[in-house]
Amino acid sequence: MFRTKTVYGPVPSWRLGRSLGVDVVCREKKVCSFDCVYCQLGPTKNKIKEREIFVSKERIKEDLSEVIGKIDADVVTFSGTGEPTLASNLGEIIDVVREYTHLPLAVLTNSSFMFNKEVRNELKKLDIVVAKLDAPNSKLFQKINRPAEGLKFNDILEGIKEFRREFKGKLALQMMFIDLNKGYADEMAEIAEEIKADEVQINTPLRSSPIKPLNEREIEKIERSFLHLNAISVYKEKKPITHVYDQEEVLRRRKTVS
Repeated sequence: MFRTKTVYGPVPSWRLGRSLGVDVVCREKKVCSFDCVYCQLGPTKNKIKEREIFVSKERIKEDLSEVIGKIDADVVTFSGTGEPTLASNLGEIIDVVREYTHLPLAVLTNSSFMFNKEVRNELKKLDIVVAKLDAPNSKLFQKINRPAEGLKFNDILEGIKEFRREFKGKLALQMMFIDLNKGYADEMAEIAEEIKADEVQINTPLRSSPIKPLNEREIEKIERSFLHLNAISVYKEKKPITHVYDQEEVLRRRKTVS
């Protein structure tokens, strides 16, 4: 039976600093509502859109108790082997983590359930929400993110906008640029401005991926569309030096953490 720790890191992140990961899915194979063409874990074998409990809050408590006080981190991030908002007990787990640390709490989400009020209420408990947005329209969304049947671009976009109106913390938009969408930077910047995101993270798949990354020159060209926004770029931001508590647990997820 597959069994691993739900807590890993800290991982050096160009976006968040020294990030202690909490994996609320924690499965041997990726669990996601998308099948993004650039995913570093490869294809999603079974796209799902129904929320369920993957790991108990008691297991999170047990794993957290082993590392808290022994690591040096800047943030605790919900991420790992799947889409965190698929976990129906995410809100309870966030409460548990709050009991153990005063560090800021963040999540990396693909935004697929932002239209769900219950999910938005859970995410409002966090300090930082990093929400994926890779396309300016439905056609490109289908090509890049390849969502589970029934997940619609317009619903997700409106959900992000609604969350922005409700959320008092930091909302960052992660935009993964590849050949398919590199010509849409102006449209993406317009959407980011409409959303009123606190930060835009301009990314490209630098780790092992089925899709080749854009080079620095291409990313610099994209950055020009975001000059009027608070944007950071994967090629320009530096990763911090950090001591990993359990190298084996990081290596299990090395392709997913960032």
